[in-house]
Amino acid sequence: MTISNYFTQICKEVDSLLDSIIPEENTYPPDIHKSMRYSVFAGGKRLRPMLTVAVCDALKGDRHQAMTLAAALELIHTYTLIHDDLPALDNDDLRRGLPTNHIQFNESTAILTGDALLTLAFEVLADRLPKTGTDIKDILIITAETAIAIGSTGTIGGQMVDIEMEGSGPNIAAVEYIHTHKTGELIVACVRGAARLGGATKNQLESMTSYGKQIGLAFQIIDDILDLEGDEITLGKKLKSDVNKAKLTYPAIAGVKQSKEQACSLVDGSIEALSIFGTSADHLRDLAKYTLTRTF
Repeated sequence: MTISNYFTQICKEVDSLLDSIIPEENTYPPDIHKSMRYSVFAGGKRLRPMLTVAVCDALKGDRHQAMTLAAALELIHTYTLIHDDLPALDNDDLRRGLPTNHIQFNESTAILTGDALLTLAFEVLADRLPKTGTDIKDILIITAETAIAIGSTGTIGGQMVDIEMEGSGPNIAAVEYIHTHKTGELIVACVRGAARLGGATKNQLESMTSYGKQIGLAFQIIDDILDLEGDEITLGKKLKSDVNKAKLTYPAIAGVKQSKEQACSLVDGSIEALSIFGTSADHLRDLAKYTLTRTF
């Protein structure tokens, strides 16, 4: 199977599972379910599900277990996007080429939609994951690590610092904190959760964690660069939004050239972290390389 077909298959499978998890649009009250489906199925890279499944496959784990975890993590990711776009945060009106949730519906619906997706994700972890035969101890660890990753010392912490540092002077420590927490922590949770499902040894888990941390940071650096140099139609959102909001980003501090070099170095490091896995981790290596070449 080609790399393209491999990842396309994962996306189709996880979308099918998400479709079965999220209540139908006509389920009462319909507006919240229409809103949930609107944002989840608005498109997107499905990077986190691809990472989750590819890690589990590299360790020859159970694909059904990995897909269930992947669906939960994509629900969480969509929640973060909806809330990040809100007027009180980044106030964006486009996401994936479509009106953001609060524009398509309204602000109160968008807030509740994010809440509903986050809650549903933990329902999937607590109710659906055990039904796949996953060990209860692993489920507890995965659930706890996921909660920590998106909490006040993880994604939310990164969002908080991102807001607080708008308009501030150059601060490399702050921008690294924002990127590793706002984006990176959930990516690491995908990798570590999938590694546990795959029965990773301590050394394998450490290697996968190193891989996840490095591609998570590289992914966000490239995101910063695309905000400056990308194609607005391909990206599905307005360019230079970070500049207009005086966001603290890598290019704003180090320049585009050095930012690209840093991203390349991180990807090289992430691939090196996979050296103990041999060819079974080739899909993960391809995902790391994709981080540098993506256009949206």
